[in-house]
Amino acid sequence: MTNVDPFLGLPTGQLLNEIASEKPAPGAGSVTALVVAMAAGLVAMAARLSRDEWPAAASVVERAEDIRGRVAPLAAADAAAFEDVLIAMRLPRHLEEEVREAAIDNALVRAAEVPLQIAREAAEIAELGALVAERGNQRVRGEAVTGSLLAASAGRAAANLVTINRGADQGDERIGQARALVASAETAAERAVAAR
Repeated sequence: MTNVDPFLGLPTGQLLNEIASEKPAPGAGSVTALVVAMAAGLVAMAARLSRDEWPAAASVVERAEDIRGRVAPLAAADAAAFEDVLIAMRLPRHLEEEVREAAIDNALVRAAEVPLQIAREAAEIAELGALVAERGNQRVRGEAVTGSLLAASAGRAAANLVTINRGADQGDERIGQARALVASAETAAERAVAAR
């Protein structure tokens, strides 16, 4: 049985319409995953065009493509996790309060895991983009820098979703992890912009 991704198979115009629609998904988490996948594509392209002057470019291509392959499906995973939150929140109010609250909290924990993974992938792409900007073909530096900046921005947005989903539990370690990933990605993006 083949698993069909509900977003990756859509034509771009239709995907943009889906994002702008009244439907709850694809929402913010799905969009961050797609942006990181696009950023990974830009970094992979810039690294491919840097292979003649930079021997390590081939390994950067491989890493960027691996990340792109992992992060793109997270768009659908985020939508599914968000749907689980909505289902939990619609549980009847006459249920025992503890049971209902536990179901909602469990769904929110799962909903925080996906954007945390997106933030992890974003931080790595931001770093790879900085490496390509610093060492790669300067004719495609703009693509590498753009990939790094997009990844850092999407990572920040994904980290914000972690905080929102775990807002009731500010001591949740995922929030600290997400913030650390944002700091790492933003430092990498700054390096990318500064590269000459």
